[in-house]
Amino acid sequence: MTPPGGRPSASASDGQLLPPLGPEQPALSRLMDRLRLAGVLSVVGAVTLVGIPLQWISLKLGLDARRHIPRLYHRALLRLIGVRVHVRGAPAVDRPLLILANHASWLDIPVVGSLTPLFFVAKSEVSGWPLIGLLAKFQRTVFVDRQRRHATGAVNREIADRLADGDPVVLFAEGTSSDGNRVLPFRTALVGAAREAFAAGAEVVVQPLAVSYVRLQGLPMGRSHRPVAAWFGDMELAPHLMDVLRHGAIDVEVTFGTPVRLDAAHDRKSVTRESEATVRRLCACALAGRSQDEDRPDPLPDAGTSGIKRS
Repeated sequence: MTPPGGRPSASASDGQLLPPLGPEQPALSRLMDRLRLAGVLSVVGAVTLVGIPLQWISLKLGLDARRHIPRLYHRALLRLIGVRVHVRGAPAVDRPLLILANHASWLDIPVVGSLTPLFFVAKSEVSGWPLIGLLAKFQRTVFVDRQRRHATGAVNREIADRLADGDPVVLFAEGTSSDGNRVLPFRTALVGAAREAFAAGAEVVVQPLAVSYVRLQGLPMGRSHRPVAAWFGDMELAPHLMDVLRHGAIDVEVTFGTPVRLDAAHDRKSVTRESEATVRRLCACALAGRSQDEDRPDPLPDAGTSGIKRS
């Protein structure tokens, strides 16, 4: 992932500032909510305690399970906390594959991580964050130290090696998280990793991915309640996690856009801008409840029959 690198100011720092979803709960109902939260957290903790050693062993022994354990873990986590993922399209079959996604929440990590074996790119500070850092390491994330610009080449080579191994690389291209109601400008710097792979003689496929939080408890979420899912600005993680667990039943739409090739004919800036425009359009469609069929992935030019898997 490329979780937040300095998130914009939030209009709501925690769930208490959000418009109420309904009448104030009686004391008994609040007690039941607390018991439910405790139960969910206990199960999440148990699943995590089982998953971490399994993943550690798989990484140490180089087992193929290291690619699949994070995906299964994320799926279990989403089910436990009440997040339902609706997928349109599919990742490109062609490799190496770089996925450029928008970023609105720490939930993006398990949401995207549940789709297919992949890994994220994140700033180095993320490795020390509670929960987020754990999820990132669990997903074999490549950490980037922005203060050590001289190390960029080594990071790009590591990403290029991962691309060559066949697993998609996910880059949250905004470099920060938004409020979930808009898409921020995409940054081109880390797309240089794809350049490394291209320089080694491989074409790189770049595919846009739109992540949109659309419903809460079965109803359209709306701008005012988007912070239940979105994590941005000066929001603290623990209260936000509690809000997610308390409200539950969050629906998120994930849409794969049409992939393009990054080669001599397509420089990284033009590819990044094209991907940004696609993600912005797909998110706008999802948030407005409009059809996105016209934006379903099509086979890559000259990709033959391998093209794209469709959902």
